[in-house]
Amino acid sequence: MTAPSPVTVRTPAAAASVVLVGGHESAAARDLAPWAGSGAGDTYTVVPAGAPLTQAVARLLAERDAPVCVIPMTLGRDRALVAEAARSLRWAQEGGGSGRTVLGAPFGTQDHLVGWLRAAAGRGAGDATAVLVTAPAADPFADAELFRVARLVRQYGGHRWVEVAFTDGDPDVPQGVERCRRLGAEDVLLLSAGFGPPATSSPPVAGAVDGGPLLSRAAVEGVVAARRTEALHRLAHGDDGVAAGLDAEHGHGFAHTHADTSAPSAPGAHTHSHPHAHLPH
Repeated sequence: MTAPSPVTVRTPAAAASVVLVGGHESAAARDLAPWAGSGAGDTYTVVPAGAPLTQAVARLLAERDAPVCVIPMTLGRDRALVAEAARSLRWAQEGGGSGRTVLGAPFGTQDHLVGWLRAAAGRGAGDATAVLVTAPAADPFADAELFRVARLVRQYGGHRWVEVAFTDGDPDVPQGVERCRRLGAEDVLLLSAGFGPPATSSPPVAGAVDGGPLLSRAAVEGVVAARRTEALHRLAHGDDGVAAGLDAEHGHGFAHTHADTSAPSAPGAHTHSHPHAHLPH
């Protein structure tokens, strides 16, 4: 997959450079481009994670005498995005950006995502309508979390059927629609759990209704503005958010135990265990 070119929109009297960094929930930032360039006097740059983010931060630091605020555009399922953004900012600080860079809080959490999906489902789901939550496939842990989100949407949203499909994974959207119909649904409402449309990689499926974007452009811009304001406030008090961001992946992955079995039958022998994460390669 070829990464998109950075999209930058400049507005007058910029007080800060705001970078929106995207991962798997936004198709490597491509789905974020329509929302770049809004806000109260900021410079908005949209980039995917990795080297493009590092380069964008370095360029903005060189071009403008203003702080750079990076917002990880995750809806709560992309912890790696937060950690990678933190690493990019740490490298920028080593290159002379100390005191001028800050990592904002993630755009959203899984609790936010559940609430946003419930609200979206309420706009178009009737008694005989199933809700099919879709997103680009990621790693097994992020994908599993989407099933948890769907379960909570069903539990607290009053919808009889809330299922999951992936726009480029298993089950795919047609398979998800078929499952909803087998369960008894007359109609299927497609809702995106990402920043793009609910069925980007699939052709239209008969009987499935596109529920549109999860959030309106104005809503996305409002959340970004709030994250930027809070981040710049923290930066003014010496907190650049990098340390917390570097720890974002902690606990994401397999948890397992290690036992001390060198002398299991000896007096005083014991075992100990501790969970820690192994990220998929």
